[in-house]
Amino acid sequence: MSDTLSAPAGASRRSPAASGSAARRSPARFLKPLLLLALLVVLLVLPLYVEEFWLRTGFAVAGAIVGAIGLNLLVGTTGQLSLAHAFFLAVGAVSYTFVSGESGGLGTRAALRGLELPPIVGMVVGVLLAGLAGLLFSPIAARLRGIYLGVASLGLVFIGVHVLNTWTPVTGGFNGRSVPEFSLFGFSFGNDDPQLFVLGVPFREAERLWYLGIVLALAAYLFARNLLRSRPGRALQTLRDSEVAASVMGVNVQAYKARVFLVSSMYAGLSGVMYGLSIGSIAPESFGLTVSILYLAMIVLGGLGSVAGAALGAAFVTALPLVFQQFADVLPLVSAPGEGGVAAGIAARYLFGLAIILVVLFEPGGLAGLATRFRRRGRPSGRGSPRAPTDSASGTTVPAPSDPPSRGSSSR
Repeated sequence: MSDTLSAPAGASRRSPAASGSAARRSPARFLKPLLLLALLVVLLVLPLYVEEFWLRTGFAVAGAIVGAIGLNLLVGTTGQLSLAHAFFLAVGAVSYTFVSGESGGLGTRAALRGLELPPIVGMVVGVLLAGLAGLLFSPIAARLRGIYLGVASLGLVFIGVHVLNTWTPVTGGFNGRSVPEFSLFGFSFGNDDPQLFVLGVPFREAERLWYLGIVLALAAYLFARNLLRSRPGRALQTLRDSEVAASVMGVNVQAYKARVFLVSSMYAGLSGVMYGLSIGSIAPESFGLTVSILYLAMIVLGGLGSVAGAALGAAFVTALPLVFQQFADVLPLVSAPGEGGVAAGIAARYLFGLAIILVVLFEPGGLAGLATRFRRRGRPSGRGSPRAPTDSASGTTVPAPSDPPSRGSSSR
């Protein structure tokens, strides 16, 4: 009688060589966290070395990232087309300005009103009111889908622009109004109060807003990632694939549509507050239909349904016009405003318009899909692939079916 126990049928034995290979590959698991940590360190020390232009551009990108992630949750994850993102940005920006702004002014601005509450209160109120606006619109969204939902949401943009132009004591009317500086627990994010130096480098408004943008964008990113990995996130993805199937599986379709509109609108409200802080003022022209289309361009370029892709798309669409404008004198065919050639903003729109066409034609997954493709090409060809079955009688390899049946189905 042999002392050796044979392995049960279907079980596979791991050779020492395979175990050693797995041990050698295990450090690769820590590569991505280390790269992310290095990126975070670079972002934290960057204000010590770069000019003010890059810091202000970075804060504008951070605000766009927050808004793009919120829209991607609605359009990319749940499959609900919305063109009302500019409206919810306006709700957040105007609410912050009114709650934290001062009353009165000079000349035509003497009738302005403000509650003069702490800026952190204004930010919270702006986010909550934007979410409430999305929640009030959700019953309409629950009854519409596709292009009909897009057209219905488009009406909110026209309503918002009209209110911004006519509600002068709150919005400032056609000329807009200035946005109060942000402060937290007595620490001002303005230029002078208090004076702050780090390694001999003065930390003024641009440097302080840079760190504020990193914190808010990172918090928005982590919340969205955790949401998609949770049970509600899986329900939202099921809702995108088929509302009927989601309903059969026990998902409350109308309730989840309302919730995702609430979350997406709150993201947009925070993005609106950050936009107001970045520009320093709000005006009706800043929240028109073009803004909603630009946010759609962000998530399409980055990759629908991908949180990291939304961040990449937002960085590309937001930073490109600013960079073109900054370096218009050295870029070919690009000129400063009032000179010959193509204006920087128009050239940037040409470029990411062409990028959208190329993405739709050749890489529907966007920048996130492109990164995934490069990651797969870098892996060994045989790693992780199942071994082809062999015929025990002849010892030859049996080819796998080209279209194997899905799990749970029976092949005939």
